Amino acid sequence: MTTVHTSSITSLPLLARGKVRDNYAVGKDRLLMVASDRISAFDVILGEPIPGKGALLTQMALFWFAKLGHICPNHLTGDAPESAVLAAELPQVTQRSMLVKRLKPIPVEAVVRGYLAGSGWAEYQATQSVCSVALPAGLQNASQLPEPIFTPAAKAAQGEHDENISYEQVVAVVGADLAEKIKRISIEIYQTAAAFALTKGIIIADTKFEFGLSEDGTLTLMDEVLTPDSSRYWPIEGYQAAFAAGLNPPSYDKQFVRDWLETVRINGKPWDKTPPAPRLPDEVIAKTAAKYQEALTRLMA
Repeated sequence: MTTVHTSSITSLPLLARGKVRDNYAVGKDRLLMVASDRISAFDVILGEPIPGKGALLTQMALFWFAKLGHICPNHLTGDAPESAVLAAELPQVTQRSMLVKRLKPIPVEAVVRGYLAGSGWAEYQATQSVCSVALPAGLQNASQLPEPIFTPAAKAAQGEHDENISYEQVVAVVGADLAEKIKRISIEIYQTAAAFALTKGIIIADTKFEFGLSEDGTLTLMDEVLTPDSSRYWPIEGYQAAFAAGLNPPSYDKQFVRDWLETVRINGKPWDKTPPAPRLPDEVIAKTAAKYQEALTRLMA
């Protein structure tokens, strides 16, 4: 399989390059979303690709879209992405692309947390809350929350950090009715997916969804869903020991890359989490690829 850090589909107009996906216009009502092998951490795109990552993300997203379609419509058209490009461009598209409906994106990331981790843990330590959601005292890193919480974020421009916001700020952006619907559906999707993943020995600690509106105003799940790029995946067998020790549990997601980057020193100082990112060693690339593959294998077993 061709490794793709940055796609180059010259037969279609390029609309945008995200942290992982390159989006091309197919007519006026569809998009070709190409999942590259890029990886980002702390909102910075790293220079080294993770071979096979784009195909794996696409396969996992399609798996979840099929399983969760009864909860919320998604952006899939059902058309083969290969039909949108020239024969010479197929190696950049096959197995790593989706041909999807063109929607009006909602400028809010719908984050749902079932466990306390990452920026949520940092915020809890300072305020005993996450995104203005008050939480019980005495929680630890990786604690399971009493119930999943909706902790949205404002979508940042590329290279900038997403900013946690309150539910009231979501209401101000999209209106009360749509905000409530996004919150309700996001939590339902998370609960359904998390319950299924547990049967496969995987904890989904948190995840983020993106939504858009169709021409008739239908709320539609878009972009990716429940991949290791958008979620924290923890193997259940390593969770208790890590939790007891106050450590980040072993993960199938890019937390492994984040943890490595936290150890890097540049001129004796920690990396400041701005471009350019440190170069990933071959062993980190290989271990990351293996973790992504193990998550998919385990989930679909």
